[in-house]
Amino acid sequence: MGSSIATNLIIYISSITASLSYCYFISSKLPKGLYRFISLIPILYLFTILPLHCTSIFTTAIAFSFTTWLTNFKLIRFAFDLDHSPFHPSHSLLKFITIASLPIKPKTTHPTGPNRFRFTLVFQLLIFSVLVKLVSTYKHHIHRNIIIMVVYCGLLFLIIDIVADVSNSLLFLLTGLELEPSSDQPYLATSLQDFWGRWNLMVTNTLRHTVYKPVRSVFCNYKWAPLVGVIVSFVVSGLMHELFVYELSREEPTWEMTWFFVIHGVCVVVEMVGKRCLVGGRWRLPEFIARLLTVGFVAATGMWLFFPPLIKSRLDVRILEEYTSVINFVKVKFLTL
Repeated sequence: MGSSIATNLIIYISSITASLSYCYFISSKLPKGLYRFISLIPILYLFTILPLHCTSIFTTAIAFSFTTWLTNFKLIRFAFDLDHSPFHPSHSLLKFITIASLPIKPKTTHPTGPNRFRFTLVFQLLIFSVLVKLVSTYKHHIHRNIIIMVVYCGLLFLIIDIVADVSNSLLFLLTGLELEPSSDQPYLATSLQDFWGRWNLMVTNTLRHTVYKPVRSVFCNYKWAPLVGVIVSFVVSGLMHELFVYELSREEPTWEMTWFFVIHGVCVVVEMVGKRCLVGGRWRLPEFIARLLTVGFVAATGMWLFFPPLIKSRLDVRILEEYTSVINFVKVKFLTL
């Protein structure tokens, strides 16, 4: 298993490097707009099907998250020179590839070095291992129980942060750049709008610049333009998550994942309108109650629509098995040194 993942990663990195070099040397010389976008279509297609050639859950998830979603959306911004395009004429090839392919945006101030990443990563890996052990040991006794769903919520949060922190450490060692955190304590959110502004920040920023702002600008003469931008952003997010589950499971979509994000998009819009109507947004619930209701709603809808597609396709079982295989592979390698 370990050697298979290593092979997948080599193929993945080589494909990304060659493709983004083409974008840097060829596509960047074309005028922004339709011609540049047409030149990028082969790359967008390649990055969409790339995860299907991966043989493990881990590499498929990495390829989709970093490439099919984030890099493709950045290349669309690059094609039309939208906000925060990854390309600038003064950038070197290495910097262009780094910004275009990593899941979080570079931080430009207050560098703290890799020590914080190491401490945080060790702590997260420890908690992650404990939760995986808990699930592996007691899963058959509490399968589909609310407890297992809560543990899955924790694992989802941790795995996003772990992947981000690994990227942070590697990038700092290679370039000296430090990156923004992947999330901003979403469990402290006091509203759905606040939660989605804190969760998975790179995806949020990518959707903001690639979907929300262009849609809002189309309807700029209407006061409800931001609401349409929010709805479309959540629909696009839902479809991308549906594609993500398909590429992981290779099974026919159930559309539950899409409905999860559509429902949240509608609820965020209702929340935004409600805030405006309630004395101009000055009236608020006590923070503790607001946080409890927000996290409770996200967890409840997640148990209803987000996690069932993963469980039905046994992705949860395969992920745990692959994690165990990787750990055993690493143990064997270290013990034989």
